[in-house]
Amino acid sequence: MSQTLNAPWIAAQTEQLLAQRGHAWILAGPSGLGQYDLALALASAWLCEQPTAQGACGVCGSCHAIAVRTHADLCVLMPETVMLDLGWPLSEKAQDEIDKKSRKPSKEIRVDAMREAVEFSQRTNARGRGKAVLVFPAERMNNVTANALLKTLEEPPGDVKFVLATEAAHQLLPTIRSRCLGHTMVWPQRAQALSWLSGQGVPAPDADVLLHAAGGRPADVLRQAASGQSPTWWSGFPKAMARGDASALSDLTPSQAIEALQKLCHDLSLRQSGSAPRFFNSEVLPPSKASLSTLTGWFKRLSMAARTSEHPFNAGLMLEALASEARLAILSSH
Repeated sequence: MSQTLNAPWIAAQTEQLLAQRGHAWILAGPSGLGQYDLALALASAWLCEQPTAQGACGVCGSCHAIAVRTHADLCVLMPETVMLDLGWPLSEKAQDEIDKKSRKPSKEIRVDAMREAVEFSQRTNARGRGKAVLVFPAERMNNVTANALLKTLEEPPGDVKFVLATEAAHQLLPTIRSRCLGHTMVWPQRAQALSWLSGQGVPAPDADVLLHAAGGRPADVLRQAASGQSPTWWSGFPKAMARGDASALSDLTPSQAIEALQKLCHDLSLRQSGSAPRFFNSEVLPPSKASLSTLTGWFKRLSMAARTSEHPFNAGLMLEALASEARLAILSSH
């Protein structure tokens, strides 16, 4: 299970939502706040044989089945890439196709998987506690997939509950949003997040810098640390980009590099507007006379590059181009 599943802010939200009635929830908020963790906590509590007001017991047969990814009454709908990352098994057909290299794992929630979920929702439950369907990230449903889910949400079988976790709720069909109860993810307090990160083995000085770099999102701290974004690297990153030093991006994927550059552009724009930066300490930002229009143009180009960042023609050349463009934008005098 995810490391943030037992974070105090997830536990508090689990208890809050379990006290309310509803057969379908949308958990919405930016990345790094634990949407998947909260969704799994809810589904686990719904299916638990000995649930409490705080959630699943964690020791019954149902909880064990979820922990080992074999629960017959839990249907998980995710892109295949996400399922593989989180340790959920693919269907036999999908796994066979990927093993034979007839196709790559899907980055969208496939309509075939959704149809299987609809069929699942119509079957009798196996363990007597009803059924649950968990969708994450819900914005990865295309219109065909979303419409297949919509029909089930409109006429839900009596014993099935749905939880949709998303980092981009605005991308969901309005008709889906209207048929679910909404919950906005809670931002943990900084002291609470730092204490939790310390418990995850992140040294206090590192946690302070990395939490700043993650915009206050604790789960993103662990993700960034795993990708090699150390406090020292992060503090030196802005001036490295002012030099156009592509080696500072060498350990990152294009997607990670673009995300870091977007944060730098964002903070330079805030400084230009007279506001405090969000992701970097002020003293590490390079001098720049770039206008807001120049920085806005740079941000737009980064957003366009993000659309193809997972399929670059040449990752090395892309990183060099990103570093060069960063230098030109930062050193621009207009």
